[in-house]
Amino acid sequence: MARAVRGVILDESVLLAALGDGCSLQPDADTLLRRLRRSRIPTGILNEEDASDEKVGLLKKLATTYSFDYFSFNPFSIDDASRDIHEAWGETEGHILYVVSETKKEACVTLRSCSWLTTVLKLTSSSKCENWGLHINLLEELPLTICNLIKKESGNDVLKVGYVMKPSREEDFAKRGAFPMHPTQNGLCFVPLIFKLPLASQLQGVDLVLHKATDEIVSFNLISSSELTERVTFSEGMQELKRYLEHNPQCCVIDPFDKVYPVLDRLEIQILLCGLRDLSMKDSCKIRGPHHLKVDTFNEPELITRLAEAKLSPPFIVKPQVACGVPDAHSMAIVFKVEDFKDLKVPVPAIIQFEISTYCHELSIQ
Repeated sequence: MARAVRGVILDESVLLAALGDGCSLQPDADTLLRRLRRSRIPTGILNEEDASDEKVGLLKKLATTYSFDYFSFNPFSIDDASRDIHEAWGETEGHILYVVSETKKEACVTLRSCSWLTTVLKLTSSSKCENWGLHINLLEELPLTICNLIKKESGNDVLKVGYVMKPSREEDFAKRGAFPMHPTQNGLCFVPLIFKLPLASQLQGVDLVLHKATDEIVSFNLISSSELTERVTFSEGMQELKRYLEHNPQCCVIDPFDKVYPVLDRLEIQILLCGLRDLSMKDSCKIRGPHHLKVDTFNEPELITRLAEAKLSPPFIVKPQVACGVPDAHSMAIVFKVEDFKDLKVPVPAIIQFEISTYCHELSIQ
């Protein structure tokens, strides 16, 4: 598969911001650098030869931290830097994407001679840079620009996957090699969807949406008697994505929202598991969900009777009814005696089940 983008060069002007007499990293730069590090696309930082020692030191530290290359250039002659980049990355096919601030007009003009594909980060609305190349308004747009180039050059050979989840979950997946921008062997490239930007434009050309909607739950009303879909409130960004998918059913999504709702409520999960008994076939293993009981308080006088009626005996595992998306969703407890339910700190309403080892033992003797 030919490379649509064989390397990304980040000019220091898009990474650093002036801070008094010194400089600091732009607010959104760290997120971009982390995504480029796992993109599987060679990335380098470019700086002028006569830059201050402080700036050079900071940029070299960034390059080391994120496993990038560091290049310097003479504003009056780019040949040395161009040669260094070709030596580092080879002569493979594809564009070198040069990302520069609109404040560096001279560099844009000079670097045209290298046949690099210039991407200009616009810092003000007054500048005119129509002839400089591609334009982005935020650093966070760069992954989308890269994936759009890849999709344009590769056509149907590549499927573009848009994903959205909280940063810590994204980082955890990335440590295992997930979400590269450069196409995988099976032709997938991944682009983060950014809620601060209009989703409709980002989703143009996206073949599949991968989301973790539970990361975007704002509230969960268990008291309401309405349908589960109406009791869960997602963030504005996730609601926008949900509306887009409803109006564009041709876009594949993992997971469809109607499949997400049941796993948000542990009582709904129990009801689904109880349906496993209907799937039992002759001469096959019997499978069923664990016995369970929903309680609204642990201090109710009939608790012992209700536990017995539900075929529950200690040890118990106690879980909040809300399965995810709220701070206390995973505040659980194992209870060895009925008396221990008094003053239990697990949020209610809650679901009481067999402790798992007891449940597995019961299955083994059926």
